Amino acid sequence: MTHFPILSLLIWLPILAAIVVLIIGDDAHANKIRVLTLVTTLLSLVLCAVLWAQFSLTTYQFQFVENLSWIPAYNINYALGIDGISLPMVVLTVITTLTVILASWHVVQKHVAQYLATFLLMQGMVIGVFCATDTILFYMFWEAMLIPIYINIGMWGAERRVYASIKFFIYTFAGSVVMLVAILYLRAHAGSFAILDFYNLRLTQGEQDLIFIAFLLAFSVKVPMWPVHTWLPDAHTEAPAGGSVVLAALMLKLGIYGFMRFSLPITPDASHALSWLMIALALIAIVYIGLVAIVQTDMKRLIAYSSIAHMGFAVLGTFMVYLIMSNVANTGYAQMSLEGAMVQMVSHAFSTGALFIGVGILYARIHSRLISDYSGVARVLPVFAVFMMIFSLSNVGMPGTSGFIGEFFVILSAFKANFWIAFLAALTLILGAAYTLWMYKRVFFGKVTSEAVANLKPIEPAEFIALAILAFFVIFIGVYPQPLLNVFHASIGHLLDISLVSKL
Repeated sequence: MTHFPILSLLIWLPILAAIVVLIIGDDAHANKIRVLTLVTTLLSLVLCAVLWAQFSLTTYQFQFVENLSWIPAYNINYALGIDGISLPMVVLTVITTLTVILASWHVVQKHVAQYLATFLLMQGMVIGVFCATDTILFYMFWEAMLIPIYINIGMWGAERRVYASIKFFIYTFAGSVVMLVAILYLRAHAGSFAILDFYNLRLTQGEQDLIFIAFLLAFSVKVPMWPVHTWLPDAHTEAPAGGSVVLAALMLKLGIYGFMRFSLPITPDASHALSWLMIALALIAIVYIGLVAIVQTDMKRLIAYSSIAHMGFAVLGTFMVYLIMSNVANTGYAQMSLEGAMVQMVSHAFSTGALFIGVGILYARIHSRLISDYSGVARVLPVFAVFMMIFSLSNVGMPGTSGFIGEFFVILSAFKANFWIAFLAALTLILGAAYTLWMYKRVFFGKVTSEAVANLKPIEPAEFIALAILAFFVIFIGVYPQPLLNVFHASIGHLLDISLVSKL
């Protein structure tokens, strides 16, 4: 354990760098700005490596803890710490920012400082969400991170960017306000805003139900779950490629993280009683949204809908634990279900984020997202086509890729609980293959039918590095997931223990 404030450095280094970048601000210094942004992210990655190396795998306790009195009159603290659930998310945040910066190296030529500053701000604030152990601090980072992505979509998005950014902001902000009410209610009973103090509260069934619903309204929008998912396709379609990557790789994970950090341990009885609702909503996302994805003609819109379906899988894995314990009372399969949800979050970030980068690379060259405007790309850009095939296969859940591990864990544990739920969940393997591989076939295979495709410029070295980083993690986790499983095993085990104990 270290007393060095490494978590604070991870949060505030990119935020301070963003301020410096904005002060420089002139496109005449664009290359210096890009280098400064890249160096900041690489330093953050070094800090993540230190965290990973010093992290103890044998305990579920929060590590690298920082606790300073912030507003003593209301017992609000600047409190940080990470466990096995938040550490992978912190590292994922930095890797995502790194790949976004590399992928946009030559794409954005105007307002470069402002564009890159939004991602630095987002990196710091998202890490703040994953590290905060005081709920007011958590809520401040949770709301503040909406601002840079709102600006990113609104300034650098496509034709309907203003509509998409406002819709995104209204949906996500409205749900979060209800969460604040729940936090204040818990504070009134616990005497502090510390998350761990909330875990020890005894609450009636009625109190738990209302608090669970309040959290559900906030987290379901972030996932997003059906029927509050409609902001995501619009936001993805209109956002620049970097904004789409951050939405898919990071912001969608915050909802599942919220369920694991708040809903299950604070309201276990309500989570158990309403698990049928969560499972039903997850299956709707997997099956119905998968069918919607098949008929899309816009590549980004198709990938956006596939994100909703894959996040439905993570929701299923999170709440399936109660059905497993009710039917077979096997904590091993219940833990497998939760760990499957965790792996699914990490895998989805790499594969879907990479697909959005790939579409962004094509859009920067041809200025079209329509599948019908492409054919035979593999003949012109064979290396790029190989990368996109790797990410497409992971999106399908092909063995040997990271996409297989999480889905396998969730489906296998679901079979122990209910055959028909497992059957419906397994349909994602068929539907995912249908919409992902059909899109790949139409875009990359066949004859080159347009002059624009025939004259496609090769991918830049920075773009190649970004895709190579993501491909490495997709294959590494798919072949050898044990290092990732080791990190969150103890914390997931503890989460399961406290989520199965009644607070009535």
